[in-house]
Amino acid sequence: QVQLMESGGGLVQPGGSLTLSCTASGNSFSFNVMRWYRQAPEKKRELVALITDDGSTRYGPSVKGRFAITRDNAKNTVYLQMNSLKAEDTAIYTCNANKDLALFWGQGTQVTVSS
Repeated sequence: QVQLMESGGGLVQPGGSLTLSCTASGNSFSFNVMRWYRQAPEKKRELVALITDDGSTRYGPSVKGRFAITRDNAKNTVYLQMNSLKAEDTAIYTCNANKDLALFWGQGTQVTVSS
């Protein structure tokens, strides 16, 4: 059974940085696309960033230039480096990944940006 597990969330001050990790287990294959989503209270879930198996990346407009997504296929892990964090980045961050039509989700990790 494939599982995704996020880590690295927490409390950070505005302007600070945080790196999230999402590690997969139970898979013997590399994912086509790995993504980070976030959902703030009373807001819709939004796509933060994605990375394809050839390393191409896409970012949501609100994080472009501040966040960076990378992946290490040997470690089955996708990372989200978050810089210049703002209060509006506060949300639950969840990773997902797909292999062809099979889609997998993590449980999420809380990121709170506050002084």
